[in-house]
Amino acid sequence: MLLTLLMPMQVIRNVVWVADPLQKKMIPINLPQVDEQEVEAVVQVLRSGLLTHRFGNGPMVRQFEEAFAKFAGAKYAIAVNSGTAGLHMALLASEVASGDEVIVPSFTFVATAESVVLAGARPVFVDIDPETYNLDPKKVEGAVTEKTKAIMPVDLYGLPADTAAIREIAKKHGLAVVEDSAQAHGASYKGKPPGSFADMASWSLYASKNMTTGEGGVVTTNSNELAETLRSIRTHGEGLEYVSVRLGHNYRMSEIQAAVGYVQLQKLPRFAEKRRANAELLSEKLRGVEKLRLPTEPPEHQHSWYLYTVRLQGATTEKRNKVLEELRNRGVGANVYYSTPVHLMPYYRQFAKKRLPETEKAAQQVFSLPVHPAVTTSQIEHIAASTVEAL
Repeated sequence: MLLTLLMPMQVIRNVVWVADPLQKKMIPINLPQVDEQEVEAVVQVLRSGLLTHRFGNGPMVRQFEEAFAKFAGAKYAIAVNSGTAGLHMALLASEVASGDEVIVPSFTFVATAESVVLAGARPVFVDIDPETYNLDPKKVEGAVTEKTKAIMPVDLYGLPADTAAIREIAKKHGLAVVEDSAQAHGASYKGKPPGSFADMASWSLYASKNMTTGEGGVVTTNSNELAETLRSIRTHGEGLEYVSVRLGHNYRMSEIQAAVGYVQLQKLPRFAEKRRANAELLSEKLRGVEKLRLPTEPPEHQHSWYLYTVRLQGATTEKRNKVLEELRNRGVGANVYYSTPVHLMPYYRQFAKKRLPETEKAAQQVFSLPVHPAVTTSQIEHIAASTVEAL
């Protein structure tokens, strides 16, 4: 993806443009949207000679952080080199350590649980709400023990979790809330951006996300104390230069990444609008298809449409995968997120104490269809027709 950012303009246009599916070219599930603006931003940084900064707070990083904090409705934004780094930092800043437990969903990308283990704690897997695929607050309460230190809800597919309810549980038990907002750029909950009901939120800027820096991430918070701790952790736990006051890591974002991120952030409203339009059109064309459950937006939730995920109700994994194969044969880059829940992965089985029926059922039945900004109206029609044919 870094090569894509530096390719000539004509090539970039060819990469971004999705070929006619009738010519058997695949419509990808997601695609970074970059043009000459990002290229020029990178060139300016290269010409400046300042590619990174000792403490990770060079001029482009500071500019990007200020803009992202405003976008996220937060007082502080701390730019890092991945969303996973952001989650790990947020847990360390919450003083999560060996012997602690952190409540997480299993129906998510592995980074959610991985960051807990990296902090030395134990992930406690809790089942999801089958309508939203997000952590079920009713089941969170029953998972709290004397060892619980934090709750980590995930805004899966770009639909915000019910963080207000989770916040109430956290307040009752004196727990931190770290929101995994990796997929939620442009979403909202109760009229506020993701992270508004959490102590900290971590956002991914990976190449497939609604906006990107190639690799990268941001942690947002309204706490000055947490922001200072996060900045220290980002650069080897240093308080003063070459003086570490806590355990840290090298989680800095480069000036090049920040330059790309700043440009992408300006384009994000347009990206989000196109994703929503594509999602609404696809829902209109698939509505009423037998056994196909479409994604929904509960009251007070606004989806970012990072992934448009449908569910083949009553299907086995084999039947769902057959539909997936048929879609790909028709040039639709459908995919499954996530076919193996984290608690069933070989390494993480050691932390799993019980089965998670809703999680495991969803993993057998869901699949996602392309709605990213480069998808055209005619391609949406092809995706819808292909889905009906495949079923």
